[in-house]
Amino acid sequence: MNHHMKIGICNETFEDWPLERVVGFSRDCGYSGLELAPFTLADDVRRMTVRERHEVRSTIESGGMEVIGLHWLLAKTMGLHLTSPDDATRLRTADYLAELARLCHDLGGECLVLGSPLQRNLLPGVSRAQGMAYAAEVLQRTTAALHEYQVVLALEPLGPSEGDFLLTAVEALQLRDRVGDERIQLHLDVKAMSSEAIDIPTNIRASAAHLVHFHANDPNRRGPGMGDVDFVPILSALAEIAYAGWISVEVFDYSPGPEALARESIQYLQQCARRLDRSPA
Repeated sequence: MNHHMKIGICNETFEDWPLERVVGFSRDCGYSGLELAPFTLADDVRRMTVRERHEVRSTIESGGMEVIGLHWLLAKTMGLHLTSPDDATRLRTADYLAELARLCHDLGGECLVLGSPLQRNLLPGVSRAQGMAYAAEVLQRTTAALHEYQVVLALEPLGPSEGDFLLTAVEALQLRDRVGDERIQLHLDVKAMSSEAIDIPTNIRASAAHLVHFHANDPNRRGPGMGDVDFVPILSALAEIAYAGWISVEVFDYSPGPEALARESIQYLQQCARRLDRSPA
């Protein structure tokens, strides 16, 4: 199991570190992929030049890592919303997601993780059914770009502490089915899944057909192993469904500091993988 485990980390974990230092430190910890939050690169990714894109990519690749893709897609943007009743807002949002697909491709990444709860929560007067219809329309408009740039968009369910739209894997899969394109798939996050009624390994098995990306963290908002969630059954379920994607460390509470967060998270995941390898099949 652990020989195939591709472990990455999200770049915003390192707050204001220069990219070169992020890459060197992550690689030394044992990570092989970096997941990027667009707001750490530019306020508006449309303004990123070809040269700037090339520099980001070459810094990461020459440092011996690869770009997994992008997450926090709409965070810190203005005037964008996935479930807005306003036609112009939905159009702008679809256009921006298409731009992010291009950026992801330019950086050598393959996956867009669509979380961004603040830019998808239901606005006053918008029902869940309307929200689903609006979101499906926006995503439908992005599929051409996803195909053109060979990028997959993974819908990320987030629990009620984060928002009120796409709270469960089942809802994310309903939205996926509504769009009906193989470049729209599913992402799961441990912290978010902890809020579901169904246990995490069961949720992973139920989502097997569409799971393309995975965030490792704890409900306490820190890294895997820094709270109460045991990752052995989680890694076991991922192995059972032959999950071949990334396991990417994503934290929200930076108080332990970037070094401790990065180092302890991967040490814990590797330790769980070793325990799994030693356990009788």
